[in-house]
Amino acid sequence: MIWTLVLAGVLASCASIGNPSGGPRDEDPPRFVRANPAPGSLNVSRQRIDIEFDELVNVKDAFSKVVVSPVSKSAPRVSSLGRRVSVQFIDSLLPNTTYTIDFADAIEDNNESNKLQGFTYSFSTGDVLDTLQISGMVLSADALEPQQGMLVGVYSNLADSALSTLPFERVAKTDDRGRFSVQGLAPGEYRIFAVADVDNDYKRANPEEAMAFYDLTISPYAERTNAVDTVFNLLTGEVDTVLNRERTRYLPNDILLRSFESDYKSQFLQKYERVDSTRLKFIFNAPSETLPEINPVGIEGYKDWWVLERSAKNDTLTYWITPPGLVATDSLRIAATYLRTDSAQNLTEATDTLRFFTQRPKTAKKKEKKKKDEEADTIPVKIPALGFKMITQSTQEVNLPLLMEFDTPLSRLDSTAFHLEMMVDTLWKPVEKPWKTEPVDSLNPRTFKIEYPWEYASEYRLTVDTLAATGIYGLVTDPLEHKFKTKAEEDYCALTFTISNFNDSVPAFVELVNNSDAPVRREQVVNNSVTFKYLAPGKYYARIFEDLNGNGIFDTGDFDTHRQPDMAYYYPKVINLKKNWEKSESWNVFDTAIDLMKPEAIKKNKPATDKRNRNKKSDNNLEDEDEEEYFDPTRNPFDPNDKGRRNSNSY
Repeated sequence: MIWTLVLAGVLASCASIGNPSGGPRDEDPPRFVRANPAPGSLNVSRQRIDIEFDELVNVKDAFSKVVVSPVSKSAPRVSSLGRRVSVQFIDSLLPNTTYTIDFADAIEDNNESNKLQGFTYSFSTGDVLDTLQISGMVLSADALEPQQGMLVGVYSNLADSALSTLPFERVAKTDDRGRFSVQGLAPGEYRIFAVADVDNDYKRANPEEAMAFYDLTISPYAERTNAVDTVFNLLTGEVDTVLNRERTRYLPNDILLRSFESDYKSQFLQKYERVDSTRLKFIFNAPSETLPEINPVGIEGYKDWWVLERSAKNDTLTYWITPPGLVATDSLRIAATYLRTDSAQNLTEATDTLRFFTQRPKTAKKKEKKKKDEEADTIPVKIPALGFKMITQSTQEVNLPLLMEFDTPLSRLDSTAFHLEMMVDTLWKPVEKPWKTEPVDSLNPRTFKIEYPWEYASEYRLTVDTLAATGIYGLVTDPLEHKFKTKAEEDYCALTFTISNFNDSVPAFVELVNNSDAPVRREQVVNNSVTFKYLAPGKYYARIFEDLNGNGIFDTGDFDTHRQPDMAYYYPKVINLKKNWEKSESWNVFDTAIDLMKPEAIKKNKPATDKRNRNKKSDNNLEDEDEEEYFDPTRNPFDPNDKGRRNSNSY
């Protein structure tokens, strides 16, 4: 008996006192168990839907993620309790209508927050359940970014006015890869749109909302097809079983919508200020083709009293006040007449009386002790000078002009007071080729340039004499000396693209972009080729634009005129350039599917979906599943001869 107690004590002392591990981490999303009414039920009249899962669940961001078709005036209440998700309809259900509830990824388990992707539930209040669906993707037109959270909807009313006056008939929201599936459709002809529905009205009454539209009407249909499922051994990663099954495929399933923001913005005066005693600044909310009319109030006799500095689209205006009397006035009242958007979204002329104030620095207190007369006589009086600076610093790019900026607009510039020299055999000698100092453009009267065919690996000196320029306030420039060098030829590299599989009858340009997807350089495509010279070594990416009007810039779309935006397509690889390289790349534009063109490294909207749950087959969907599919790169979704169906060879 004693030995038994001793043995038990030894065993107890060897036992672990820690908490049990609890097994491997749960990585599976919740699984659908049952629903009341059952999925696909007919003649449903109850206002509450209860859906049960195999574990405790939560519904996250139901207001923004859960979408119910057709839409109703009052959004249904979506809640979760234990293993159950409930949907309570506030409005009466429409008769003879198929309802579809798309939960997106709002449902997740309670413990590990594993999301259930793409879960949908359908029922009908009549004798027929509409089961057709159309699927696709929304990408931004200019950057091929997946557009997450956009509302995609359809109309059987084919009039253009439906988009701005009627709510969508059936809707879906795009996921983190821009994909959508509008379900519960009856046979018929539809128009499809995507809208960034900021005001949650299920239409595009606000013309400032980003949108996408499809040029063709769509007639959904279904067909039976054979599918191959491959089951892998989770331990070895090898193929375990290959299964053939028949499934329903809903078409079209490759609708590509290219989203854009309209040029339209409500016009109003966003901000105005007196920067200092010499400048009035106006900032408008939208570009304008016309300039406002501004006049002092209560002060007579001033005409042509300003010099204008403006942005290219006239949305930022700086008025330099020229008369000394107005500059000296601490408070100004200005009558500004400009175009403003009214409540009917029309531009109307409006006049505002604006007050501008300036804060002048306080005068420094006089010193108690006066300086001796003989000391005062020896101190020179400092005359203020017109300041100006070189925008180009010590290194000058051989393909760019030398830039300088003055503090104020100029009333006079003496080009003969500017001297450009080059170092030759340790001596400064005037440059041999002609050059001149001139304004960069008419927008900024303070910025000037010197164009010159700079030589590689050379040293230059710009000398500016006293009184070279006079500003509008009578100040003149001090002398200036600016030395700079140019890069050696081997410091540069060049890149040439030979472009194929692209419509050479359409003008196009190529942009090089950096790691942030920001444009670095832009060049026109000529004879299916484009070359970038004078590039700095580094990593680059590229995109090509269909420039339909040949203006060399990206043009956004306009639904009112049925104009699609200029389309962008990315080179799918990074280009590494080293010093003194001249690299050539062959670019078969549509060799890669459009949703895979843009390199992941520069995508801003990266999918947040768990890869394991994304790629894993499950039986959570209440309809037959489609395999993972990509867009046919040979299709042009805006070609009127293309009826929207994928080529059968593209699977």
